[in-house]
Amino acid sequence: MLTQVRDVVVKDDAPSALLLDKHADYIASYGSKTDDYEYALSEYLRMSGLYWGLTAVDLMGELPRMNREEITRFIQSCQQDCGGLGASIGHDPHLLYTFSAVQILSLYDAVDVIHVDKVVEYVRGLQQADGSFAGDKWGEIDTRFSFCAVATLALLGKLDAINVDKAVEFVLSCMNFDGGFGRRPHSESHAGQIYCCTAFLSITGQLHRVNADLLGWWLCERQLPSGGLNGRPEKLPDVCYSWWVLASLKIIGRNHWIDKAKLRAFILACQDDETGGFADRPGDVVDPYHTLFGVAALSLLGDPLIKEVNPVFCMPEEVLQRIGMQPDILS
Repeated sequence: MLTQVRDVVVKDDAPSALLLDKHADYIASYGSKTDDYEYALSEYLRMSGLYWGLTAVDLMGELPRMNREEITRFIQSCQQDCGGLGASIGHDPHLLYTFSAVQILSLYDAVDVIHVDKVVEYVRGLQQADGSFAGDKWGEIDTRFSFCAVATLALLGKLDAINVDKAVEFVLSCMNFDGGFGRRPHSESHAGQIYCCTAFLSITGQLHRVNADLLGWWLCERQLPSGGLNGRPEKLPDVCYSWWVLASLKIIGRNHWIDKAKLRAFILACQDDETGGFADRPGDVVDPYHTLFGVAALSLLGDPLIKEVNPVFCMPEEVLQRIGMQPDILS
């Protein structure tokens, strides 16, 4: 018995051209609305929100519109005595927000405004005996944190501070029969985790351990008739997976296995043509998270109006070149 594929309908009147100026205005104005309920409610992920917004405007060539001094001062204030950084001032440190902070400071070529050696010690202290990484002192284990750890240290030129061999061993233990990766050993494959693990293996020089054809097939099956990509079988498409899936395919050299024209049309349909910004799906409310990954995915698709994005770090390629980073990419 055939079952209907879960998908969305892209209407004929959906946006079909990139509204670059409106997106830049949307991000630039978002951070200024500090009295809004939405802004207050999102304090727990402020650092990540800054990364999403700043990276998006940088890819659009509009980073000078943001207040560099105010942003770097905020990041300084978020570093704790242990070396890690929290989501906002006074928040507990976490590897996710530490990574976001280092990414932001790398955009500005300003990592020296924080105590780098303390950051390195914080990251090193989160590695476990089996090579995995906890997100913070409370001990949650996830392959996302393995990626955040090596990516943070790589941006700081300190990858040798951890036991890389053990870290690789743990990530490979999370590989599944379908070629994908989960959060921990025996967890189901998920596009977000696959991105984290393929990017991790790229940074650590172990990308050859991936079965690129098997994994590429799983990833390209994430494309639905609407052109959008989902994160796992039977889920609706979402703009953020335009990044997680497409970047993974780019890293393993299989990004030509999907219909790029249909994906581009889906992403563009998720724009708000009045306020700017991207939503998860056409007609939904926009936010900075989906705006970054919509813009970054369009960059991977070769949009000439957007800077080239690095598929491993989700940062402008020019920033990685300045640092001297050249992560492995399969051809």
